[in-house]
Amino acid sequence: MVIPDRRGQGLSPAILEAMKAVASRHGLPDLLAPVRPTWKPRHPRMPFEEYVRWTQPDGAPVDPWIRVHWKLGARPLAVAPATVTVTGTVAEWEHWTGMRFPESGEYVVEGALQPVRIDRAKDEGRYEDPSYWMRHSVRSGP
Repeated sequence: MVIPDRRGQGLSPAILEAMKAVASRHGLPDLLAPVRPTWKPRHPRMPFEEYVRWTQPDGAPVDPWIRVHWKLGARPLAVAPATVTVTGTVAEWEHWTGMRFPESGEYVVEGALQPVRIDRAKDEGRYEDPSYWMRHSVRSGP
């Protein structure tokens, strides 16, 4: 993650290129990256599998972080629907988010890629954070 006052300065591509160089030095053929799209929270109810396929007229991905990987030659591998799973009681979720969850159902939480599921009967909130795995080839030569 790049701190806000350093964003837009080309650090992300430079860091990815450095990671690819390390992989190459160690003889690895590829760098695999679990990409968490930066604009997905703007569309939390859009299915993740559909969102990652959105493109601009020139064919580039709409999402800026996916686009950075794409511009550096990365190609999609697969969607991982639950890279990170966070569960807690309803009270914990209310504390963590500053929101109230009066009924069971799905709730949009700021910064989340998809809604949090609240089950009042089980006293449980559950969030599954997906990622989009992409492959960067670091092979030198054929």
